[in-house]
Amino acid sequence: MDGLNQTVGTDFIILGFSRFHHFEVPIFLLILLAYLTTLAGNLVIITLVRVEFSLQSPMYLFISSLSFLEILYVSVTVPRLLANLLGVSKSISFVGCFIQMYLFHSLGISECMLLGVMAFDRYLAICNPLRYKTIITNKLCILLAAFSWLMGFSAAIFPTILAARLPFCGRREVNHFFCDFTPLLYLACTDTSLNVIVNGSFAVSTIIIPFTIIAVIYIKIILAILKIKSMDGRRKAFSTCSSHLIVVALFYGTALIVYVRPKGSFPADYDKLLALMYAVFTPLFNPFIYSLRNNDVKEAVRKLCRRLTVYSKK
Repeated sequence: MDGLNQTVGTDFIILGFSRFHHFEVPIFLLILLAYLTTLAGNLVIITLVRVEFSLQSPMYLFISSLSFLEILYVSVTVPRLLANLLGVSKSISFVGCFIQMYLFHSLGISECMLLGVMAFDRYLAICNPLRYKTIITNKLCILLAAFSWLMGFSAAIFPTILAARLPFCGRREVNHFFCDFTPLLYLACTDTSLNVIVNGSFAVSTIIIPFTIIAVIYIKIILAILKIKSMDGRRKAFSTCSSHLIVVALFYGTALIVYVRPKGSFPADYDKLLALMYAVFTPLFNPFIYSLRNNDVKEAVRKLCRRLTVYSKK
């Protein structure tokens, strides 16, 4: 019991990008700009879907749910990373470390599931358009989004608890910019083979399986689009799912490399840079991908700007 209390009572040190201390200020400014832009961009998407009647359809309800998830996702890691870069505090409590890890992976899995649900939505819209509105109702959208969140927050419980029960020793320096499974396992002073097996199964079930399902869905979507005779019809059909496909490629591309590839195949610093992509920059790109490539969203932005202009003149 004393050993457990000692383990729980000791802080971890988050090394972050301390090896690049000469570049910490530029990195801080870049990540701060990305974070603020991510918050602003996703809040705009949520506001547009909320106030603009033309966007209150299943597809945009899913997009607004994704935007809300992205705001939470970046807020779990980025504020502490910014504090770390400023040198305010590089330590994190034992409990805080595992809460951060649990929330990060819960939200990440929720995004995996939600992207899968959104792919299914696009499949029905393109491959079964006549029945789409009767199948995908707003109520079903809410249930599917809630299911994605429930799966995410349920799936991350067991591997997090298993990791938290490990005894940690030494300097407790986490070679990452947030608490994650692999860098924490390196600090354990016991055999972690069970954790490795559980984490591998965790990655397969929450990353590879959803990605495979999405890939199969998009193969069917592409085959359906190719059967459309008119070029204009093909272009319109592809435009309804191209934004989602880009987001899937960005998110899963880096997540698969970090969590599914053989451990130790890349230096830890490369892992950090890859983690920055899916933890910081992919949520930054999403609002622009969904807005700049979408005429409905651009028109909603113009309407909102006109309303704000008229209101400001009163």
